[in-house]
Amino acid sequence: MAAGRERLSAPPRLLLRRLHHLLPLPSRSPRPRCPNSRPAPGPAPPGQRPAMELAKPAFPALPQAKEDSEDWTYPMRREMQEILPGLFLGPYSSAMKSKLPILQKHGITHVICIRQNIEANFIKPNFQQLFRYLVLDIADNPVENIIRFFPMTKEFIDGSLQSGGKVLVHGNAGISRSAALVIAYIMETFGVKYRDAFTYVQERRFCINPNAGFVHQLQEYEAIYLAKLTIQMMSPLQLERSLSVPPGSTGSLKRMHEEDEDLGTMQVAAAQNG
Repeated sequence: MAAGRERLSAPPRLLLRRLHHLLPLPSRSPRPRCPNSRPAPGPAPPGQRPAMELAKPAFPALPQAKEDSEDWTYPMRREMQEILPGLFLGPYSSAMKSKLPILQKHGITHVICIRQNIEANFIKPNFQQLFRYLVLDIADNPVENIIRFFPMTKEFIDGSLQSGGKVLVHGNAGISRSAALVIAYIMETFGVKYRDAFTYVQERRFCINPNAGFVHQLQEYEAIYLAKLTIQMMSPLQLERSLSVPPGSTGSLKRMHEEDEDLGTMQVAAAQNG
C-alpha cells in the first residue's frame, strides 16, 4: 500500500481501548439519590489502592472573531484568510509567485504545502529562500490516512507561532486537505470538538468542505488526542496501574510508549524535503 494511504496503526487504537475509562464521559443530568443509596466512598483504607485522580487538561480560549470581519463573497475563495492570529488558510493561488507581495504584507514566514505526487508539477514551494516549508504528500481521498499528519502539522505551526512567525496552510483549493489540518490543529490546541472547530474555521473561510473520510477521522481524533494528553499528565505509577502493567515491567511500558509515538511520527525535518 502506498506510503500516504496507510491505515491507522494498531497501537494507538489498542491504547485507546486500555484507556477508555480515562476519557471524559458524556454529560448527564444528575439522578436523584434514592433513600437507601450508598454514600460516596471515602478515603481508601490502609493498604488498599486509592481511586486514581487525574487532572484535566487546561486549554486556552479560542480567539473571538474580529468585529470588522468581511462578508463572504465567492472571489474570496481564491485568497487566503486568517483563521487564528498568525495562522492563515487558503488555496495554492494565494501562494503563487505573483502573490509574494501579499504574503510579505501579511508577514508570512512559514508555509505548509499540501499536495500529492501527481500535483507536484504545478503545486510547488515557490519561496524556499524566503520562507520555511513543510511539504506533505496527501491525497484528497476519503481513504487517505490524514490523521498521521496531524502531530507534525501541530509541531510545525506551534514552532512558527512561538518564534513570532506566521503560517500559511494551503493545498490546491484550500477546501478539504488543508482545512482538515487546520481543524485538527484547533481541536487539539484549544480542546474543542470537531463540529465546533469546523464552524470556527468556516466562519472565516466559508468554502471549506473536508471530504467524508477526513470528517470521520477528525471525529475519531478527538478521543486520540485526549488520550495522549491524559497519558502525558499521568505519573509513571498511574500509567502502570491504568494499563495493568505488572510492577517492574518497565520494558513493556517503554515499548508501549514507543508504539504510541508511531501515530504520526514522520519527522518535520524529513517532511520539509518534500
